[in-house]
Amino acid sequence: MAKAKKTKKTDNTAEFFTALALMEEERGIPKEFIAEKIADAIVVAARKDYGGNEIVSCIIDCENQIFSVTARKTVVDEVMDPYTEISKEEAAAIDPKSIEQGFVDIKLDTRKFGRVVAQNSKNNFRQGVREAERGQTLAEFQSKTRELVTAVVQKIDPKTGNAILTIGHSEATLPKLEQVPDELLKEGDHIKVYVVDVKETERGARIMLSRTHPGLVKRLFEKEVPEIFDGTIEIKAVSRQAGSRTKIAVYSPDPEVDAVGACIGPKGERVNNIVNELAGEKIDIVKYSEDPTLFVAEALSPARVARVEIESEEPKVCKASVPEEQLSLAIGNKGQNVRLAAKLTGWKIDIHPESGFFGE
Repeated sequence: MAKAKKTKKTDNTAEFFTALALMEEERGIPKEFIAEKIADAIVVAARKDYGGNEIVSCIIDCENQIFSVTARKTVVDEVMDPYTEISKEEAAAIDPKSIEQGFVDIKLDTRKFGRVVAQNSKNNFRQGVREAERGQTLAEFQSKTRELVTAVVQKIDPKTGNAILTIGHSEATLPKLEQVPDELLKEGDHIKVYVVDVKETERGARIMLSRTHPGLVKRLFEKEVPEIFDGTIEIKAVSRQAGSRTKIAVYSPDPEVDAVGACIGPKGERVNNIVNELAGEKIDIVKYSEDPTLFVAEALSPARVARVEIESEEPKVCKASVPEEQLSLAIGNKGQNVRLAAKLTGWKIDIHPESGFFGE
């Protein structure tokens, strides 16, 4: 009978540690941390049976699969406090060495604590797990700040339009204002999002995600174009009107490298992959130059610019002369093209028709 009882206990212990390992796999929280929170919960619950005295300890050793709960009582001649003291006769029956060492560790069975104690343990444990998840989420996303991550759309809030996303083991919110205009997200969609910032708050990690940030386009190009990733080509600037148009300035210190061509890719494959990820957003890839007149002329692409003249260095103001048939293209719909070019270059650009640029 004794042998059978020991086997049952071993099996229960094995099942307990198997459950810890499974929880680590599913929740992404180290089993040692979970074990620590369970031990804390058991100690808090068990102390209620001992007048709240701090004599209960719980050891959960995941490596050696040891699970032990004990209450340490002081061995005395006359028991005055039954919560913390034990007579020599009772102590000797538990452990003959107890009289000599002055205390005895009494093994406890957590099942005897009852429903209320078990509930208290569960609440304590759940709180610990929530704290662990918040801490893990903060650490995970802090390492991904200013990076691109893949997320799965779990649901769309019908009132706010905010998207609830799953990223790894964590959940985060993509606000409606950070979604690309007219882009229809659906449950189950796999999307790329840009981690703008991560802040620690009293409620846990606050993760700021975006699909509209220019950094999203920059990271997509780094992912798609090996020459950018290895440093052969540099992204100098990005300006974007999300959902409509992006301008990106690229440069290579190697004169043999066609920076624009490399970003476009064979038959436009590289840039088209990015356009598809951005639901059809137009992308102008322009060649960066340290000469502001050349850079501004490039930035006004797809319009053809005849000449750029610097009007003022501080503030930065210039005039761009374009053929009359290119005027509307240079300005763009509702001024979009010249506005993005100005943001890309850092120069205020006044567009003038070529015929009247110097005749005023």
